[in-house]
Amino acid sequence: MDRIFKMDRLTNFIDHIQSRIAFFPTVISLGGLLTAFLMIYLEQKDISAHIMEIAPALVIDDTDTAKTILSTLIGGLISLTVFSFSMVMVLLNQASSNFSPRVLPGIVSDQKHQIVLGLYIGTILYNIFIFISIEPTKDNYQTPGFSVLAGIILVVGCLAAFIYFIHHISQAIQVGNILTAIHSRTKSEIRSIVKDQEKKTLVFPDQEHWEAYEITETGYFYGILNDNLLEICKENSMRIKIQLHKGQFILDGTIGFKTEKPLDNDLKEKIISNLLFSHEELIGENYIYGFRQISEIGVKAMSPGINDPGTALNTIDYLTSLFLDLIRKADFEYLTDDDGENWALIRSSKFSEVLFNVMATYRLYCKHDITVMRKLMHMLKTLKNHVINSNQLEIIEAEIDELRADANSNIENKRDLGQLDADFISWS
Repeated sequence: MDRIFKMDRLTNFIDHIQSRIAFFPTVISLGGLLTAFLMIYLEQKDISAHIMEIAPALVIDDTDTAKTILSTLIGGLISLTVFSFSMVMVLLNQASSNFSPRVLPGIVSDQKHQIVLGLYIGTILYNIFIFISIEPTKDNYQTPGFSVLAGIILVVGCLAAFIYFIHHISQAIQVGNILTAIHSRTKSEIRSIVKDQEKKTLVFPDQEHWEAYEITETGYFYGILNDNLLEICKENSMRIKIQLHKGQFILDGTIGFKTEKPLDNDLKEKIISNLLFSHEELIGENYIYGFRQISEIGVKAMSPGINDPGTALNTIDYLTSLFLDLIRKADFEYLTDDDGENWALIRSSKFSEVLFNVMATYRLYCKHDITVMRKLMHMLKTLKNHVINSNQLEIIEAEIDELRADANSNIENKRDLGQLDADFISWS
């Protein structure tokens, strides 16, 4: 079990390292450095001399010319790198102002951006080390002519990457593409949970008289090492209920979990070590962040400084799509063994909680706009036609009543109010 525990920790660590903006640039930069050392080694084996015999036009055999070319390439690439990422900072500032600061990590951590940055830095390092490897000599073939040619080819590749980078960043900053990316990621996560729950039974013992234990950590709870926790439960023949839900900020002393039998301190600490905490909200770890990001973009679009109701209407379309999937998700998640037996019950955000938070936000900031209010009404009526139990129907009807009450209080035009319940037909 200890080996599995270490592997799970290692997997979790690797997943988080890969999401950092410096991961790919670091790896690619090391690749450029190693390539430079490899080329220096090959130059010592007279690779340029051999290529000179085959294709002399490809080899630069003048030391001064080689130094001039390399210094020009290095300076040009540094300028290109500074320009590229100065532009990124401007675009990120624009995205933060117009949409939401929470969309920035998704843009910054885009692997394509990281690869371009890594290619720039790796090529700069390569050319620097080839430059310093040039030594004065009377031997015509000591000048690393082939290495200089490789440096030129890498710079040409960087120019192609720069063109791609300009295109990609201009696309990535568009609100439609941002919404599509958030929607796709969130929808995929919800569907994965729903698909997993369809294979399981929802049977679990009553937890009223179980032992409760406090958490000694502080930070955002963002997940569980599932395999490790399941193994602990099976080894000790006990079931556990995780009281925390993803995205919740945990304070020292919060009741974190309950077990069906008392635990000693060692077992308690082992369970806590399988609960993952962070001092920042980790984008992409929790589908609730998708709902929040989309609703924040919609609300921001309705602010007087931006005044873009079209974007607000688009966000409601994406939220409707996500709610249609969320409505099929159970209120709890389970850890199940290969025999189909549930060992752990994990609290998660309920459909009612998510719907209320989204609707409360939109009602507050959009209650004066009949078009947005009609769109929200259309969303609620669509969800009403897809409920799977009476409790969900009651929740949606309550939101419809609240939406109608806010519209009556804030929209004075009687003709507009008369259109609140009419079918919404997009005019865009």
